[in-house]
Amino acid sequence: MSVAKTLRVICGLWVAGAVVLAGAWSVSGQRPAKSGPRPDPRWWLSEPIRFVQTNLSETDSTVDPQELVTAVADLGANTFLMNMGGIVAQYPTRVPFHYPSTFLPAGRDLFGEVLRYAHARKVRVVGRFDLSKTQKPVFDAHPEWFFKRDTGEPAIYSGLYSTCINGKYYRQHALTILEEALERYEVDGLFFNMFGNPTADYSGVAMGPCQCDACQVKYRKRFGRDVPRVADADYRVFMADSAREVAASIAELIHRKRPQAAFLTYIKDHTDGIMSESNTAVGRPLPLWPYSAGDNVARSLGSEPDKVAINLAMTFVDYPWRYANVPPAETELRLYQNMAHGAPPAVVVVGTMKQQDRQGLVAAKPVFQWHARHEDLYLGQKNGGRVMLLATGDTASYRGFYRLLSERHIPFVVSENLRWMDDGPGRFDLVIVPESAPRELERYVREGGRLLVAGTTAPPVPIGSIVGRKTTQGYWRIHDRTALPSLGDTDLLFIDGDYLEIAPLERPVLTLIPTAMFGPPEKVWSDKVETRVPGLIFATHEKGRIAYVPWDIGQLYYRHSSDAHAALMSDVIDSLLPSGRQIRTDAHPLVEITVMDQPSRGRTQLHLVNGSGHHDTAYFPPIEMRNIRIELAREVKSARAVRLAQSLPVTASGRYRSFTLPSLKAYEVIVIE
Repeated sequence: MSVAKTLRVICGLWVAGAVVLAGAWSVSGQRPAKSGPRPDPRWWLSEPIRFVQTNLSETDSTVDPQELVTAVADLGANTFLMNMGGIVAQYPTRVPFHYPSTFLPAGRDLFGEVLRYAHARKVRVVGRFDLSKTQKPVFDAHPEWFFKRDTGEPAIYSGLYSTCINGKYYRQHALTILEEALERYEVDGLFFNMFGNPTADYSGVAMGPCQCDACQVKYRKRFGRDVPRVADADYRVFMADSAREVAASIAELIHRKRPQAAFLTYIKDHTDGIMSESNTAVGRPLPLWPYSAGDNVARSLGSEPDKVAINLAMTFVDYPWRYANVPPAETELRLYQNMAHGAPPAVVVVGTMKQQDRQGLVAAKPVFQWHARHEDLYLGQKNGGRVMLLATGDTASYRGFYRLLSERHIPFVVSENLRWMDDGPGRFDLVIVPESAPRELERYVREGGRLLVAGTTAPPVPIGSIVGRKTTQGYWRIHDRTALPSLGDTDLLFIDGDYLEIAPLERPVLTLIPTAMFGPPEKVWSDKVETRVPGLIFATHEKGRIAYVPWDIGQLYYRHSSDAHAALMSDVIDSLLPSGRQIRTDAHPLVEITVMDQPSRGRTQLHLVNGSGHHDTAYFPPIEMRNIRIELAREVKSARAVRLAQSLPVTASGRYRSFTLPSLKAYEVIVIE
């Protein structure tokens, strides 16, 4: 697996990958007999997973398979993903147009031997395929299977020809390759890298839309016009649907050949689970996103709570430096975030386990060993947050609210869809939408839900007469502090950008001061105008309540981290919560706290991840925090800090139960019963 040069490249390269995980332990091809109740065949949901992936170069075909498996097991992993086929097969394939590695020793079946040794160590094996590229003889025989640039030329990189997701290589020939693999090996999974047409190559050079005949025919039938020369919204939908169609055919093959298999991809359709990545790239715009792992997992499980999420911590820096690692503290932070949000630790290295830069594996090993010692903590976790953050995209607005909720220790769930509405308005105390709110949320509010919307698109409930969308570099003046107790030391909040002008209110909370003179100092505000344009609106809609912020405060907070913006949103959230916060704590803002329920064990767990080691572009060991007081709004019979191996005395104060964590280094789990 590779890291994209920019966020756009990542989306193109990884929009659809796929993993298939099957549940058979086998060394000789026979499943062992078992007595008693039959276990859940969906082992990915019922077993603890510690996931390591090695991306082998074809020159690594000479690796000693037993030594490789031993290194994986010694790390503490119990699920091993390694190269199997596609661009290079690590076994003697018999399918035409599928080529074994030229470095594979005569008579060697590297994948088969790894499978045998791994199963003997009770390590599951996932085979990696990359069907996005292949060799020139295939192109010479079937040019219609391949990606075509707008010049009419094929897309060639490192001597390999890019296939097209709509061509018969993906649609037909790939199934022949996979059928051989599934019939020949008792694998526990298949993983597909770069499953679809990428938007750019490994050097970050844009590839543009594919102009092959297969794409043209399908696109004309659907849109009544030729494939555009530059990707537009229709083409992006077309490509996503094309990947889903191929995923459906692969899912059908897997489920028919292996009824107990789980099909996992970077897309959510036709799958039993979701893959994602936390990675770096030297050309990526700043600031860095230190919540990458937690965000990926929270978004996956909040959107598809009945699936497994596997977020891969990529240890290397970027494409040109695949053997140089990111800081160890960054890898450690990603793995702890995975676990705190309900996913397994998962790490990726390029090459064999004999790394020239060993920092990534050194950082991962104690995390894997911790997970192995405490597997019972991580099975069947469900996010118990009472606030829903609706993700309408990976935007600065969304990230601003994600940061704000984490820093203010307001437990939350993330979702990209509205399926949670089927449980009624009582599942969440509050829903937050950083941008445009879907129309369906009107019913949620009408039936008693609480909603916070921020942005320049009006919410789906009445909030007053709309004048229009405007732009300013000005201020919001605070008038009514009844609901804003945290803003006692300021009368103004700055705004830079668009806002939705709404007719004046009788009793405004905030009003606009538009752009005025700001230089030279002698002329500052000499032309200031105080308006009655509202910057915050509270409204009741039948049984529910809404707060609307008609400007992009999420994006401003992500960019500038104004404490006044955070305090405003914190107070608005508090005013909307019907029974107050789930958690009250004096923890540092960079201590991330998640509330995870374990229904099967009748308990709740608080995961604390110490992110204080992140600074600008650097990751250092986190600063130890001491005497963190936590108040939890629920009955608590006992609280136990697992890493500290000690019980925490519990006291009562109204509806809250309080305890103090004496010390937090990188990570802690508090078990609440």
